[in-house]
Amino acid sequence: MTKLVRLMYGAALALTASAALAQKPVPAVPVAKVVPVTDTYFGEAIVDRYRWMENDKDPDWLPFLKQQNAHARGVLDALPKRDVLLKRIEQLSGDVAAPARVQKAGSRVFYQQRPAGANNFKLFVSDGMNGKDRVLVDPTKLDTKTSHYSLDWWQPSPDGSKLVYGLSKDGSEDSVLQIMDVRTGAVLKERIANTQGANPNWLDDSSGFFYNQLTGKVNTPERYLDSQVRFHKLGGKPERDPIIMKRDLDPSVKYEKIQSPYIGTSPHSSTALLLLADVRPEQRVFSAPLADVVKGKAKWQPVAGFEDEITGMDLHGDDLYLLSTKGHPRGRLLKTSAKSPSLEKAVEVVPESALVLQGTARAKDGLYIRSMDGGISKLQRLGDDGKLADIALPFDGTLRSIEADVDSPGALSILSGWLEPAGIWSVGADGKVADTGITPKPAIDTSGYTTERRFAKAKDGTQIPYSLIYKKGLKMDGKNPAFISAYGSYGAAAYTPSFAGRALALADEGAIIGYANVRGGGEFGREWHRAGKLENKPNTWRDLIAVSEDLVANKYTAPAHLAIGGRSAGGIPMGRAMEERPDLFAAVVSGVGWHNPLRYVAEQNGYAEEPEWGAISDPAGFKAIKSIDSYQQVVDGTKYPAVLLTTGVTDPRVAPFHPAKMAARLQTATASGKPVLLRVDFDAGHGMGSTRAQQDAESADTYAFILSQTGGGDGNKIK
Repeated sequence: MTKLVRLMYGAALALTASAALAQKPVPAVPVAKVVPVTDTYFGEAIVDRYRWMENDKDPDWLPFLKQQNAHARGVLDALPKRDVLLKRIEQLSGDVAAPARVQKAGSRVFYQQRPAGANNFKLFVSDGMNGKDRVLVDPTKLDTKTSHYSLDWWQPSPDGSKLVYGLSKDGSEDSVLQIMDVRTGAVLKERIANTQGANPNWLDDSSGFFYNQLTGKVNTPERYLDSQVRFHKLGGKPERDPIIMKRDLDPSVKYEKIQSPYIGTSPHSSTALLLLADVRPEQRVFSAPLADVVKGKAKWQPVAGFEDEITGMDLHGDDLYLLSTKGHPRGRLLKTSAKSPSLEKAVEVVPESALVLQGTARAKDGLYIRSMDGGISKLQRLGDDGKLADIALPFDGTLRSIEADVDSPGALSILSGWLEPAGIWSVGADGKVADTGITPKPAIDTSGYTTERRFAKAKDGTQIPYSLIYKKGLKMDGKNPAFISAYGSYGAAAYTPSFAGRALALADEGAIIGYANVRGGGEFGREWHRAGKLENKPNTWRDLIAVSEDLVANKYTAPAHLAIGGRSAGGIPMGRAMEERPDLFAAVVSGVGWHNPLRYVAEQNGYAEEPEWGAISDPAGFKAIKSIDSYQQVVDGTKYPAVLLTTGVTDPRVAPFHPAKMAARLQTATASGKPVLLRVDFDAGHGMGSTRAQQDAESADTYAFILSQTGGGDGNKIK
């Protein structure tokens, strides 16, 4: 930081503190030590000033994070709107019971939900839809004053008599597998570590299950490489669980270390499926007799390779249904024999249409198919007679998943909209959709808000959809604060209608909240994904720029009032848009953002991501990855917007060095005098296991920061 910029920065902080009548001085922003390391890729030298931050054992690492967080807290806590926002956010989140997942199994219904006022999610069970609820798993009972536990995943046995689930500490997602007798609530003695993403699949008789186990050391680049599938028989010793599949175990099944193996089973089917998956939506599929798999004597038959683009499947007796996008980017459903599979002879049972097929669930009355039309969920049912019927949903929204039991008709799902809180809904055999009442409706009046769907024209002519939420009657005079988020990776439709919740606190201050469905996501199928991955990745941030320009052109806001944000891989469009058009934004918020992709080789969640971003060992891959690296694209002397970056020390998905390096680099480079803050949670990770209180606090900090920079609320803008 130059002396002039430091003076400007200090003046901004003084103004903030003065406005809030703060008595405590704001701790100084720490200056990160510079230890340059140069890497050469295909003749090009890349200098990394802060490579030392990749070593969490470096003696300067934790002190640096603590000093950055102290500085950030000093600034954020001084903002007068922060406490007002937090109070409103706590009311909004506290009044809402938040469902996460629901599943039928035998006569029981299992559902994961954070009750109104609770700090974390719990797992409940009831005997039938109208049975009495009881708590099965309450991770908050394990909490201490300095740490918390979260329920990562769970799966009941087919008859609902047993439950396998994973718990982890402080948002780390480093699950320890446990097993429960559902009738008594007794937890069995078995414990299995390294089971993040275990994806257990039970045998029909509930006597045991297959699961995926990680073999790489925690906090190393090998963490997610060479995982293995094992089988656990209830009552057995976990260390003796046989390995069913790992790399090089079966000479006939060759695959790369970035792929994870899973065994899939289905009630009443004598066939098992072997799935090989990585970051791609597609999976390789094999089949074998289930009895042989349990014995470790399977002779796996190939069903499909990655090139066949199988993105989903349903095993029903001797029939295997495959969702394929090959040559049909929005998806079609094929049917073949599970025992003698053949894609060449597969029958098309649901042809490609305007809908993007997303997933299926098998019930007694047919196969339920979840799909999407540009981000809006649709539901259909394929009957045993081969007829496809549309099922009307009560409002335009998002079906997070569709869950069913092969032995009973109907299905269950979690449905939400921008202004409709998420709830657990049932689909009857008659096709009628009804609110189960499992999730109580909150006392939140949303009648004063409105939503709007718009399209922005990208430079290549592509129409980019985006959604807006704001208070009714808001005058579009170019003076409104606006906060627009984007993601655009993995073919995931990240921003489909989901209850605004905490964001209503920002709307209450006269702000517009927006979500841009940039390319790289899956809102319009595989072509939309491919248009924003690898060498096409620049489309994601240029789409965000196009949406921002459209908002300005139509006087929803102006650059002086506009903020953008992104979480995780959303750090790519957010970071690169800021760098290409720093003049277009007043503020930028990076939530656990991925900023230094060139160094994916140094983090846990790295090598497995190569199919999405490219491999750094390949010239084309290096070029693509360099283009998305916002840390390396920072230019000294640029007048960057104000920036708030957040990270969690236990984050297994985006290593904390990404936001830390970006913060240090921007603090040194910016010539605008606007603040660059690094907010750190020391007992949180990527956000999946964060408590309600942690999420409330981060939202309050984020919204207060945005308003301080965009002239919102009381107009307390940091100069």
